Amino acid sequence: MHSIRGAVLILGVLVSSIAVVELRHNSRILFAELQTLQTERDELNIEWGKLLLEEGAWAQHRRVEATARARLHMDVPGSERIVVIRAPAGPAP
Repeated sequence: MHSIRGAVLILGVLVSSIAVVELRHNSRILFAELQTLQTERDELNIEWGKLLLEEGAWAQHRRVEATARARLHMDVPGSERIVVIRAPAGPAP
C-alpha cells in the first residue's frame, strides 16, 4: 500500500515538474515575442510621427496656395506666360 502511494506521489511530482518546465519555456517564448512586438510598435510610432510631420509640411504648401488663389486671385501661369532667363556664361562677379 505504501509503495503504491509512493509511486503515485513520485509520478505526481514528475508530472508537475514537467508542467513547470513547459510553462516556463512557453513564458520565455511569449516574453520574447512581446519584446519584438513592442519594438515594432515603437518603430511604427516613430514612422507615424515622421508621416505626420511630412503631412503638415505638405498641408502648409496647399494652404499657402489656396490662400493665394482665394485672397490674391493668383493662379499658376500658363506655359505661354513663363519666361526663362538664362544666366550669362561667364564667371560670377
